[in-house]
Amino acid sequence: MQDQVQAKPITTANWLMFLLPSLLGVFLFMAPVDYQGTITIPIAILAKTIQTLFDDKLTAIVTFIISFTAVLSLITKVVKPKFILNNSFLNGLLNPTMAWFIVQQLGAIFAVMTFLNIGPEAIHSGDTGGLVLNDLLPVLFSVFIFAGMLLPLLLNFGLLEFFGTLFTKIMRPIFGLPGRSSVNCIASWLGDGSVGVLLTSKQYETGLYTQREAAVIGTTFSAVSITFSLVVIAQVNLEHMFAPFYLTVCLAGFVAAIIVPRLPPLSNKKNTYIDGSKVSTDNEAVPAGHNIFSYGIEQALNKAREVKSFRAIALDGLKNAVDMVFGVLPVVMAIGTVALVVAENTPIFDYLGMPFIPFLELLQIPEATEASKTIVVGFADMFLPSILASGIESDLTRFVIAAMSVTQLIYMSEIGALLIGSKVPVKAWELFVIFILRTLVTLPVIALMAHIIF
Repeated sequence: MQDQVQAKPITTANWLMFLLPSLLGVFLFMAPVDYQGTITIPIAILAKTIQTLFDDKLTAIVTFIISFTAVLSLITKVVKPKFILNNSFLNGLLNPTMAWFIVQQLGAIFAVMTFLNIGPEAIHSGDTGGLVLNDLLPVLFSVFIFAGMLLPLLLNFGLLEFFGTLFTKIMRPIFGLPGRSSVNCIASWLGDGSVGVLLTSKQYETGLYTQREAAVIGTTFSAVSITFSLVVIAQVNLEHMFAPFYLTVCLAGFVAAIIVPRLPPLSNKKNTYIDGSKVSTDNEAVPAGHNIFSYGIEQALNKAREVKSFRAIALDGLKNAVDMVFGVLPVVMAIGTVALVVAENTPIFDYLGMPFIPFLELLQIPEATEASKTIVVGFADMFLPSILASGIESDLTRFVIAAMSVTQLIYMSEIGALLIGSKVPVKAWELFVIFILRTLVTLPVIALMAHIIF
């Protein structure tokens, strides 16, 4: 059957179906654009436009969405309406497992308390629930709307197949990943880690990634964007050192991407697809009569040929957006708030950081005791280490903390909660272990670079 498909003549329409949507997708998700003095991507600009247009109304919209989702889920659990239970999409969205149902309800409670400014201040203060609801969720909502709707431009017209073939010789031997994962890396690097999680989750759901591949990509390549890296280095008053800072971040991230996936818990993930079938790299081999480029083009054109209806593609994009907005925002609200409440009101993260003091002293990091308090707190929120580091006198130490907070990657106020709320097969405790492993692997690299630079 495959031979018959490949034997069909390639038409101009096939080329246009591959090139036009794919190039538009590359531009929207990957093209670096200078916007208001910072480098970002068009998707982020569109999201920023939504934030500007709706301004202070976005918090109310997000609160309504989270509350509405919780009410519908409660009705589904109690009344069990057939039109929801018999619809696979609605059932997956509004009939979660009991654990996720509780998280969903908790997210709604936190959102309402924060929006109305009622209940314990620990929940709704500007450093906890207020930070998540007022600062983070409006941004995620705006990104999800456009990224979800436009994601089919990257997924459905052959771009993944083209890049997958081109980069297999790099991604497979170095990272043990298919070449198509390079698209996730670029989209995250230039744009936003949340876009990378969305890409990974959708490709896992459609059987393009195995459990291990999805878990590795989601926890390794959903990188913090260049834009946010600028914010972090500015917070520690070292923005004039952005070039060596970002070089250090990239180097440490590269080392972590090689080492951490080869350690448990990621190495223990099954190399099977979502339907239980096992991975095969046979389809990554370039057949006789082709070079990598020509075979990539053929694979892309075959994928583009499968597109029958733009209406179906648009519906797919709409489902992506709805799934992320209604399915993930409540989870981020619940888990992000809990993590920040723990970070702000208990000494747990200070205690967890104490074992790192000898490690920091071994790496000759000045003010090691103060620096240790910033190490594990990044699991709650990526920006917290830089805030705590702003009072440290040593430029070298502030540089190390800022770089470490970016390369740790997993923080529960956004990426961690997004991963847990997505279909990517990782658990909360696994995320914490991966976070610690990334810290242990990247700190020596960052410290070495810092000593060279300073």
